[in-house]
Amino acid sequence: MADKPLKAFKRRVRQLTRRSGGRSMAEVAERLRVYVLGWKAYFRLAQTPRLFKELEEWMRHRVRAIQLKHWKRGKTTYKALLAKGAKPEVARQIAVNSRRWWRNSGMLLNSVLTLRWMDALRIPRLA
Repeated sequence: MADKPLKAFKRRVRQLTRRSGGRSMAEVAERLRVYVLGWKAYFRLAQTPRLFKELEEWMRHRVRAIQLKHWKRGKTTYKALLAKGAKPEVARQIAVNSRRWWRNSGMLLNSVLTLRWMDALRIPRLA
């Protein structure tokens, strides 16, 4: 796949998943869902499963970062993670660094905000 459509995909996903947008997770997920389904349908014949997997992982990383930003404070993050079934130690480690959205969304948070959580938001998978 050429660089131009990949850059356009990433640019558009960045626009849809800005952390300062003031939108709910449901709104972000719905807008992202519409775009990703269209993009996936257009490139469905491309035989690049590794590339689709990498794009999907990057997109999920961005969505988790938005969720952390929505929780704002460490105490809120801790309570929300416990409610989602996280172990207290994992929730504490994430909540302590609650202002480091990108870093946290790529590490321990993967064990709490899983693919099942993404599926519940109805964000489609590329791979």
